[in-house]
Amino acid sequence: MWQAEGMTEAVLLVGGQGTRLRPLTINTPKPMLPVAGVPFTVHQITRARDAGVTRIILATSYRADVFREFIDDADLGIEIVIATEDEPLGTGGAIRHALPHLTSGPDDPVLIFNGDVLTGVDIAGLVRHHEATNSDVTLYLTPVEDPRAYGLVPLDESGRVIAFLEKPTTLEEIVTDLINAGCYVFRKSVIDSIPSGRPVSVERETFPGLLAGDSLVTGVVDRGYWLDLGTPLAFVQGSRDLVLGAAPSPAVPNPGPSLVLGGSQIAPDATVTGGSSVGRNVEVRAGAYVDGSVIFDSAVIGSGSRIYNSIVGAGAVIGSNCCIEGAVIGDGAMIGDGNELLTGVRVWPDTNLAALTVRFSSDRT
Repeated sequence: MWQAEGMTEAVLLVGGQGTRLRPLTINTPKPMLPVAGVPFTVHQITRARDAGVTRIILATSYRADVFREFIDDADLGIEIVIATEDEPLGTGGAIRHALPHLTSGPDDPVLIFNGDVLTGVDIAGLVRHHEATNSDVTLYLTPVEDPRAYGLVPLDESGRVIAFLEKPTTLEEIVTDLINAGCYVFRKSVIDSIPSGRPVSVERETFPGLLAGDSLVTGVVDRGYWLDLGTPLAFVQGSRDLVLGAAPSPAVPNPGPSLVLGGSQIAPDATVTGGSSVGRNVEVRAGAYVDGSVIFDSAVIGSGSRIYNSIVGAGAVIGSNCCIEGAVIGDGAMIGDGNELLTGVRVWPDTNLAALTVRFSSDRT
């Protein structure tokens, strides 16, 4: 793989609270949730490593202790430093907070990427473009079918960013289908210019300010794989795509129909398929069917139960003959025999639902 000359450092933004993924993130920060068998952060770190990054700063805030414990035990072939904010500082503030940990020169490129985006972008190619164009900031952009939920980033014919537009509310405001895809290359001196000690948004303050100051901000359009893992259904899709090989990651060297980690017991007549990921020491009992789902460590799937497109938290127990479809079951929850929990249901950690024959379908349980 081609490696970008001079690219040695990166900042990975992993400070968010992951509120859209609750209850999964009550005990674990979103980037540390297991996706295809390893914390999501590992997929990002190993892709950056393989693109030539040798040193990475984790910009943490929420549950920083979880990152520190993991990094102390991990050996990912890259130097990892943790920079923890006392209070959340936003995307720009987090980048600025990491500055004292960077060793790059003023004109060196620094890779910045968000901790909740799964992507197949050519990282080294992004840096190569940044250096070839002598840009102050280079943005990774991707087209989406419906850009109304995102900020738009139109380019001129030369690839220079001409505006940062807030989420459009009318069809007339949709001037492009290109959105900020959550990965950037900064000239290090630009990071120096971000105000310190207060929250800063790169989307609303830093990037518009650079345009106003006539800095060179360019965009690289990549039409490959891109997914924001911020919601439960997207989280399941991302894990499924990694297991099946639809999304690239060095941390999944052997894609296949399922991934089952060590210590788990799958009954001979049980089925685990559709890109499902099963953690360590899980028990999938007789006749159970797990399709396109994520089962965290030490969970139990009862006899005859059917799990579709769902997440079952660590230590949770699903009783016999249940149907769990498009739902999130929190850590340690107990789901009694015969329950049917459908799309949108979220069961909070350690909740105990007795054996029922009632169908639940709601935003939260």
